[in-house]
Amino acid sequence: MAATPGDGPAVTPQQSPAPAPGRAARRRAARRSARRTAALVLTSGLIALLAALFGGDLAARGTGELKVPAAGATTVLRTAVLAALAVHLGELAGARLAPPGALPRGWSLYAALAGAAGSAGQIAVLAEVSAIDMTTAYGTRDGRLLLITANGFLAAAGCAALRRPGLALLPLTAVVAAESVRAHPEQYTPEIGTALTAVHLPAASLWAGGLLYALRLMWLHRADRPAALAALARYARPAAWLLAALALTGTASTLRKLPADVVLTSAYGRVLIVKLLLVALACALALAARRRMLRGRPDARNPARAELAVLAVIVAVSAVMTVVPDPHWVSARLGIR
Repeated sequence: MAATPGDGPAVTPQQSPAPAPGRAARRRAARRSARRTAALVLTSGLIALLAALFGGDLAARGTGELKVPAAGATTVLRTAVLAALAVHLGELAGARLAPPGALPRGWSLYAALAGAAGSAGQIAVLAEVSAIDMTTAYGTRDGRLLLITANGFLAAAGCAALRRPGLALLPLTAVVAAESVRAHPEQYTPEIGTALTAVHLPAASLWAGGLLYALRLMWLHRADRPAALAALARYARPAAWLLAALALTGTASTLRKLPADVVLTSAYGRVLIVKLLLVALACALALAARRRMLRGRPDARNPARAELAVLAVIVAVSAVMTVVPDPHWVSARLGIR
């Protein structure tokens, strides 16, 4: 017998319940946050690339300094090495400081391989600009140090692949030692300059790489506000000591390496000024993130992300500083006049 309108309520297909307003708002906020993060990453990456490619030539304009062969390519490769070291050391330290719970997927293997490629690329550039074969390039001082760096990164990549991340500290220490000897040669008492760089380089790497890992932890635990803020808080505690180490070693290295009379007339001095301004900006953003974190505000990650973007540019600027000519040459030339 057919049903009539009066026999009962009509049966309609079951519909899925609409998402709760709070959940939909969180999803929209997460999408906006992801878009802002992507835009920030692309912008900072582009600025860092431009700084690496053209920063040295722009800084040396009008200084009378000799042009460094393949400066742009060398700076890009050195930026890859410094970034790889920061990502790997930051992940090792961040995993130890992380609160209990899930951890982000490891990037250390890829970072170490990128560092090895950057070091090997510098050996190829060295052979090209010196008009020598690769075997001869390996025998030079810079070639031997770059080979130590490349092999150190390869060994660290092997530790990551074998799931023995802690063992990577030994080859990464060799990387820091080789870079300290090669990247900042001192005209007088080079052992002091090497020792200063051996402290400055890992401190800078832990600042940038540790912040990257902390932000990845915050994103992983974004649904749990206390856990997300705890990830940033655990990074913020040792970050103050890292900043103090950077300030002390950076100031000492500058006083030793940069004569006061060529601060504005040498490429090294000009790049240093830019780096100091960027470091001041990064410190201001770090303080803003810390204030919001202490107030329990989840938007503490916003200035922290901006800080990381500035640190990415600082890495490229630091690579430029290792490629531009020794400022003592300009000072000596002015003295002759």
